Amino acid sequence: MDASHRSGCPINLTLEMLGDRWSLIIIRDLMFGNRRHFRELLGGSEERIASNILADRLKRLTESGLISRRDDPSHKQKGIYSLTEPAIQLVPLLAQMGAWGRRHAPASEELSIRAEILEEGGPAMWEAFMVELRALHLGQPAPERSVFSELQAAYLAVVARKSGALRSA
Repeated sequence: MDASHRSGCPINLTLEMLGDRWSLIIIRDLMFGNRRHFRELLGGSEERIASNILADRLKRLTESGLISRRDDPSHKQKGIYSLTEPAIQLVPLLAQMGAWGRRHAPASEELSIRAEILEEGGPAMWEAFMVELRALHLGQPAPERSVFSELQAAYLAVVARKSGALRSA
């Protein structure tokens, strides 16, 4: 066993690599929100991550090989963050976490609709989503099906329905 790890347990090693909740939130936002810039990650999340914590986690995730950073051609000081293959392979884990959270935590309807669709779609949908993420983040050919668009449309439909219900109340 490598002395830098607490144990050789695969669950422990996974947790050491993912770090803490912020790391998973960042991966979630890259994966499901297609937030690719620091400012999008900072301002686009309901959890309100502090900028110093975001910078630290982006650095850690890059060092661990879960995300990559390249310079943004439109602005020399900006970076574009992408998921790497190991992070893309977290789709089944995040789908299962979302399903578990829907069942055992007070999740909001609009923020759990994607988890519901992924749970119902099962491994075939997860694989299709991973193929699409490889196109978005790794430059592979784009698939015909866009799971990302399906998930986004479902989210927007719930938001629209709920805002319409609020206006008519």
